[in-house]
Amino acid sequence: METRRMCPHCRAFITTKDRVCPYCNEAVAPRAVQREEGVSVLGGAIPHFRFNTSIILLINVGLYLAMAMFSSQRGNSQALFNMDPQTLIAFGANYIPALRMGQWWRLVTAGFLHGGILHILMNSWVLFDLGAQVEMVYGASRMLVIYFVATVCGFYLSAVGGNVLSVGASAGLMGLIGSMIAFGMQHRSGIGREIKSMYVRWAVYILVLGLLPGLRTDNWAHIGGLAGGFALAYVAGTPRLAGSPREAFWRIASIAAILLTGLSFLKMYLFLTASS
Repeated sequence: METRRMCPHCRAFITTKDRVCPYCNEAVAPRAVQREEGVSVLGGAIPHFRFNTSIILLINVGLYLAMAMFSSQRGNSQALFNMDPQTLIAFGANYIPALRMGQWWRLVTAGFLHGGILHILMNSWVLFDLGAQVEMVYGASRMLVIYFVATVCGFYLSAVGGNVLSVGASAGLMGLIGSMIAFGMQHRSGIGREIKSMYVRWAVYILVLGLLPGLRTDNWAHIGGLAGGFALAYVAGTPRLAGSPREAFWRIASIAAILLTGLSFLKMYLFLTASS
């Protein structure tokens, strides 16, 4: 578990046990993120189990299984491995004709859907590691807001770029990568430079892979998610004093993101039942 943190007054690195900064002699309270530490699973074999990341993973898997059942009942014998476009549209894919009809909620629901077994496995693998890291750095509230905003920005730019049908968690994941780049840029130290360098490479690799022929990759969604996550994280900063007005704001913002996500899924359910 990470034992270092940054003094909110002088921004020097101190330990999580310090209650007075040894550099500026100012009192420091526990960071808000410390109350949201991860839980060790399997005796520490999975040391960075995080609540929000795990909930997003469960939603993704649950929706994928529901889509597979729905698609199978409609005659798709390969439903578990590849989703048909009609099923994706019914469950809330980002679909330009539907967006033009006012179905804004697809900008949210599309981020929880996947087009095939390899698609969801790869995104789940990245989300498990990356989501835990962002939750540790930014705290649960900021992580949720960053993921939500990056998803919406990604699929909005995807629609503007002309991608008629698009799904996947990668827009939100690119937002999380953008948030770690922002973290590295704001912390002008050797560690900060290493963090920025590593996640810039991640972003470049993903965008370059999206240019390879034969891969159905939505680079517009990736770019939009990366930009949205970076911009929001750069403004948000990392958690400071627990109970401060700033932390209260991000808790409220995270609740708003959850409510909008819930409303989007309700809209998706009503659309699904009406079209079935």
